[in-house]
Amino acid sequence: MLTFAYPWLAVLLPLPLLVSWLVPPRAEHRAGVRVPFFRTLVALTGQVPGSGTVMARRGAGRTAVLILCWLLALAALMRPQWIEPPLHRDVPTRDMLLLVDLSASMDTNDFRDAQGRTVDRLTALKQVLDEFVARRHGDRVGVVVFGDSPFALVPFTTDLKLARQLVQETAVGMAGPRTAFGDAIGLGISLFDKSTVKTKTMIALTDGNDTASKMPPGEAAGVAKDRSIVIHTVAIGDPTAAGEDKLDETALKAVAARTGGGFYRALDREQLAGIYRRLDEVETRRIETVSFRPKTDLYWIPLAAALLTGMGAAALIAIKGRRQLQGTTGEEASA
Repeated sequence: MLTFAYPWLAVLLPLPLLVSWLVPPRAEHRAGVRVPFFRTLVALTGQVPGSGTVMARRGAGRTAVLILCWLLALAALMRPQWIEPPLHRDVPTRDMLLLVDLSASMDTNDFRDAQGRTVDRLTALKQVLDEFVARRHGDRVGVVVFGDSPFALVPFTTDLKLARQLVQETAVGMAGPRTAFGDAIGLGISLFDKSTVKTKTMIALTDGNDTASKMPPGEAAGVAKDRSIVIHTVAIGDPTAAGEDKLDETALKAVAARTGGGFYRALDREQLAGIYRRLDEVETRRIETVSFRPKTDLYWIPLAAALLTGMGAAALIAIKGRRQLQGTTGEEASA
């Protein structure tokens, strides 16, 4: 669609006409030749001499060229633009951080995959987590993995394909054999420091109790609450296990309750998939769509047309004058 950035400049359209009416013509004085036989010349020509001014008249062709150049120059000043169809871009309105436990107990083979094969907990988690992340269009997703210490695997990004790929490349024990759940929450909080979105969510997935954190999970949850971060906790594995593999459900429930999140227990892959479906319902995607229409400036087209018109008219006038001069010279040579 063609439009003008400054359409109000159209009020200048009659400006040359107003100038021609209100501004007096340019006066040009020419010297006369005095001859003693002036009366004889007048008698021979049959004209009656008089005093006054002579108004030079512009031809219709030159007038048309000037009018056209003025219209084109005014059109260029009005800044014509071609507006493309609107483009829509989804702006993330939520940051979601996944805390993934990679401690040694995640290697326990007590889950079944979609094909019914027995797999370890991390493999089952990856399969379901991949489906969950793939549906997070409109969110920025980050991933923190933790064992003895937490590490930021994926900073907040809208590149869901990259996040899914890096999660699939994780392995049990790559962050250490123990569980530093509280420190993982603390690292997650620091990742949210530069976040400017309104909704901030953590989803923590762990199968053990905290044995390596410098900051207890309860204290970390309190800091998260103060910063408006909601934490959902997902307990993976056998709640009756003992020792390092024991689930500290009490701590996980306390973390979720303190921040306004939910606690979920996954004993197998089907329950884990069901938890993600419930999280989809709780954490509905909020997408803010920004629309804009690309604009292409076209002022150069009327400007170039005015320049070419002026140059063409000047060239025609020069050619016409040269022909007249050649004609006059030929007549004098014949005489």
